[in-house]
Amino acid sequence: MRMIILGPPGAGKGTQAAHIAERLQIPAISTGDIFRTNIKEQTELGRKVEAILASGGYVPDEVTNEIVEDRLSWPDATEGFLLDGYPRTAGQVEALEGMLSRRGHALDAVLELTVDEDAVVERLLKRAEIEGRADDSEEVIRERQAIYRRETAPLAEHYADAGLLVQVDGMGEVDEVTDRIIRALPTPAAED
Repeated sequence: MRMIILGPPGAGKGTQAAHIAERLQIPAISTGDIFRTNIKEQTELGRKVEAILASGGYVPDEVTNEIVEDRLSWPDATEGFLLDGYPRTAGQVEALEGMLSRRGHALDAVLELTVDEDAVVERLLKRAEIEGRADDSEEVIRERQAIYRRETAPLAEHYADAGLLVQVDGMGEVDEVTDRIIRALPTPAAED
């Protein structure tokens, strides 16, 4: 299965992506994790991304597209994948469709986690405290929420028009949300 998970920052995409990927036996590919690894290792990409994230912005499409295309070429993604944090813009949607088309593939589903924004802000502030994430101040979190609504949420409409969108309530215990997701996915995925 080839799928995307959408939802605002802090909706639990990373947690759910790991659970879903394990159940479906596909890799969960997180652009955020790729960026954080580069930041930690202080690579050239990491230093550039760190400055962008500290201001509450998103990494430019051309950088993100290149990273995703490379990752989709790895052997573990041949039979399927779950993309977390990508695509976020119309340009990235177009780039992903091109990447998949060149390989003779298409998306099977686009999962959107729906959440209460204030609850997400509270969740992210707690995570910032626990994990010491300097990029998770309330101001930065709210800016990311605004960017998501403005730039990424419209992608849900695109995927709904394409018949690929599956919306699932992302609030609640992790296992409850995972079970909701698995039940909501197209039948072939649910049978795996």
